[in-house]
Amino acid sequence: MQLKPLAKGRFHSLWQQEHDAIEQTMRDCITETKTVPAQYKLMQQGQQVNALILVNYGRISMGYTARNGRSFQLGTMTCDSQIFGEMEFFTDYLCQLDIIAEEALEISIINGEKLQQALVKTPQFALFFASAIAIDYQDTVDIFTRRMLYPIAYNIAYDLYHQYLNDLPVEGFTKCYLEAERFATTDRVYRRAVKKLEDLNLIKREREGLVICDLAGLKAFIE
Repeated sequence: MQLKPLAKGRFHSLWQQEHDAIEQTMRDCITETKTVPAQYKLMQQGQQVNALILVNYGRISMGYTARNGRSFQLGTMTCDSQIFGEMEFFTDYLCQLDIIAEEALEISIINGEKLQQALVKTPQFALFFASAIAIDYQDTVDIFTRRMLYPIAYNIAYDLYHQYLNDLPVEGFTKCYLEAERFATTDRVYRRAVKKLEDLNLIKREREGLVICDLAGLKAFIE
């Protein structure tokens, strides 16, 4: 979730009104701030989560590795007051994803006990948590179901189009094998799907990555 005024959802106007108080309550629960290096795991799949982590600025990635060795990369995120571990805090489940620093980051540790006391003391505070978590949950489920139910070429096209619109909750990688894992496939299958979109003259591959050639055509392809 993001420690910023929500721009959507049923309670977004209330969130905006009360944001300063919400942020101060959260920051009062911080017990440590430190700098971590690139590739440091802020949270690790399978760990017990007793504290939340706040990243004010910087880039992270999120991924899952199954027991059979296959990996799924949810994507990368450029943090803007992002909080991690809020789901596990409420459910008391083990961490579901690896959260990895893609560059050196300054992180703040939010003490779970202090946060619990704050939520009990101010029940309205829990409403803001619930709103932010619900939005993140539906965004994430949307990604998972689309990746599972649609062909890879469709998902690549959809991703490129919405990158253009700048309305995606997560971003991609510069390395092809990680992009393949983001679409839950192999590097070879990913390249074949990209080739299909190139043959349709919808995209082209350049040094900085995939570039849209025909925006209207790409939109029609995914609609």
